[in-house]
Amino acid sequence: MSLRLAVLGAGAVGQSVVELASEYGHVVTAVADSTTATVDADGLDPASVLDRKEREGTVGDADIEDVLASDYDVLVEATPTTLGDAEPGFSHVRSALEADRHVVLANKGPVAERYDDLRALEADSAGTVQFEAAVGGAIPVLSTISDFGPDHINAARGVLNGTANFILSRMAAEGLGYEHVLAEAQDLGVAEADPSFDVEGTDAALKCVILANVLGDGGYSLDDAEVEGIQNIPGSALDLAAEDGRTVRLIGEATPSGVRVGPRLVPQNGTLAVSGTRNIVQLETEYAGNLNLSGRGAGGPETATAVLSDVSRIE
Repeated sequence: MSLRLAVLGAGAVGQSVVELASEYGHVVTAVADSTTATVDADGLDPASVLDRKEREGTVGDADIEDVLASDYDVLVEATPTTLGDAEPGFSHVRSALEADRHVVLANKGPVAERYDDLRALEADSAGTVQFEAAVGGAIPVLSTISDFGPDHINAARGVLNGTANFILSRMAAEGLGYEHVLAEAQDLGVAEADPSFDVEGTDAALKCVILANVLGDGGYSLDDAEVEGIQNIPGSALDLAAEDGRTVRLIGEATPSGVRVGPRLVPQNGTLAVSGTRNIVQLETEYAGNLNLSGRGAGGPETATAVLSDVSRIE
């Protein structure tokens, strides 16, 4: 079934959704970046939109309100994640659901910080909310939980931030210090100019909060998470761990006792010791042991595949 997509956010993920939507059988009828928008009820030409964004830094001459007022089937919310009230993303979702439209989120804010509000809006709407892309990029974590049934999964844990994992992997492999590897990661584009969201554990914590909400049917926000980052780990700690056949990874956990993120010792060749920017999520199931889901946890095309898979699940 071909659906009309309105895409909010023209960063790496939003642009990749625009570029790949037709391959999944869907048409993009509206796109907005942070300041401009473009709308065409008959379908936009992805190449023209992306070319203008690259040349001029804008996608069109309309306004985001024109997108929200347009005729679309699914709102793809891919604006930057914000904390606290999760605005403006939450208001975008509210607008869509109140108009009985479907919503697919790549933005973690609304589903991590205002999950119960989100579900209340969904309950009053003919539209639905999907958010696979908010946890682990291309890794099908939430769809696996849905297939198994949240009641049959006791906990989720894993490596949920590629930047932090790249830094710890390089520190362990090369015997380098944190600041040196962080600078290298920034040069490679693996880390942002301001890496605090990643290295302080906030990004991983938001994903774990979402997992806790899905497994426990709501009630969690970032304020409920116990979070420690990697910025104070000395290279000597990794050397000592290696002598004992172990290494350090930033591990996030969503368990019945709450949400925790922090550096943990794991077996050097163990399941959770993924290297580079890879992510892994381990689901502790009631009857089937541990399920390990690993892959690329970030990136434009990777995350867009999760967005478009969610779109394709809408009936």
